[in-house]
Amino acid sequence: MSTPIASYSSTLGMPILTILVLLPAFCALVIGLLPRKAGYMARSIAMASSLATLGFAIAMLVSFKSNTPGYQFYAKHEWITSFGISWELGVDGISLFLVLLSALVFPILVAGSGVPKDDGLKSYMAWILLLESACIGCFLSLDIFVFFLFFELTLIPAYFLIARWGSGRKAYAATKFFLYTFFGSVFFFVGILIVAFSAKSATGQLSFDLISLSSAHALSSGAAKWLFLAFTIAFAIKAPIFPFHTWSPDAYSSAPTGGSVALAAIMAKLGTYGIIRFDLELFPQAAHDLAPLLLTLGVIGIIYGAIVAAVQKDMKKVVAYSSLSHIGFIVLGLFALSPQGLDGAVLQMINHGILVVGLFLLIAMIYRRRGTWDIGQLSGLQRAAPFLAGVFTLVMLASVGVPGLNSFVGEFLILIGTFVTHRWWAVVATVGTVLAVVYFLWVYQQVFHRKAEGENAKVADMSLKEKLVMAPIIILIVFMGIYPKPILDRITPTVNALVHQVAQANHTPKGGAR
Repeated sequence: MSTPIASYSSTLGMPILTILVLLPAFCALVIGLLPRKAGYMARSIAMASSLATLGFAIAMLVSFKSNTPGYQFYAKHEWITSFGISWELGVDGISLFLVLLSALVFPILVAGSGVPKDDGLKSYMAWILLLESACIGCFLSLDIFVFFLFFELTLIPAYFLIARWGSGRKAYAATKFFLYTFFGSVFFFVGILIVAFSAKSATGQLSFDLISLSSAHALSSGAAKWLFLAFTIAFAIKAPIFPFHTWSPDAYSSAPTGGSVALAAIMAKLGTYGIIRFDLELFPQAAHDLAPLLLTLGVIGIIYGAIVAAVQKDMKKVVAYSSLSHIGFIVLGLFALSPQGLDGAVLQMINHGILVVGLFLLIAMIYRRRGTWDIGQLSGLQRAAPFLAGVFTLVMLASVGVPGLNSFVGEFLILIGTFVTHRWWAVVATVGTVLAVVYFLWVYQQVFHRKAEGENAKVADMSLKEKLVMAPIIILIVFMGIYPKPILDRITPTVNALVHQVAQANHTPKGGAR
């Protein structure tokens, strides 16, 4: 059973999905053709491009129908006909807000890049826009081969962002990130070919169309499980999911702020989104049968990430390991295979993206003032920079799941949804929520409390520009914590259809306990 396609009912009168994908890439090309020293012009073009992309994404949200589970603004054009490859795009309630998250984050990255004009600003802006194009392309692609192309394209700008503008062991971190992700993609590519040619043996036509492939029941149970694992390895590395996470602490801590934000807020969601879009739709029975394995990895990631985060001295590594814990919660919700769990997982993907943007930007502000993110060298910043301390407190409380802020709703739905179907995994996962309070409070006390000594007593508070950059993050944290209904109203119909599809493939009641 495939997800139905909603009719194109937009009043926008334009191929909005194609524009969302190609506009940043086109502007990246324009920036690449500029003179080498045209840094300010490059930043202006990048900002105009990212804001225009955000405008189109908001227009898509306004025109999106919340009462349908299918793909909207659907567009399909033949591309490589002999191989059945098409330029096929569509957006549903799950991908809608991930596209919006991407469109929101990249203007913030352009505005708060911190890259001086004489340090390759032109190249930096071009890579940022190319990365935006590739990420949005992944969230909108319904041709699995085109998805793979965008999935791989994200590696190139991310590699250069880390290797060129990173710090510390940046060359090592960039190489490790590239090799890990490329290794996983080999399994993914082989799996794509097997799925497509297996479907061809049943239908007589080669196609990489996700909708057609999800309807072609040509795989045995054993083959489906192996293919599920091949796909999941690539997605687990990208997310990252324990134990495929070992590249992330090095990459997150060595990357520039823009690179760290892009990796954690957007690129990590390509992995969890891939699980939803391809694992659950193409291999629903295998996903059901192997759910205990993924639930176990998710729970281990929650606990392990929280424990390791608590002993870090580097603030960026604290966020890296806390992200591993957050991704563990998302995995828990995905493989609970219940409506509440999947709702919470999708919502938490958005929440985590917003939170890590705020955390990495705040860490960057501290670094610009003190030249370090070593917790041992920081103390008493609250007295000199009370506004900075207050904003950090709000984002920190949201990260640990305090009621009234955005992360609480997602974690609550995940735990409820998991308890319905796999209760003992949910019970163990609640320990992670307690540990998150421990490590974030410890970081806050070390950095903002204690006695301010030396340079710590002289740090400047947040500037107007920094406040404006953080403003949309704070607004979303509070709004989504108080009133998540508009988002859930659009996510839930798609989630219900997907849960029904998995249940039907396994002949189990929708959301029933196992």
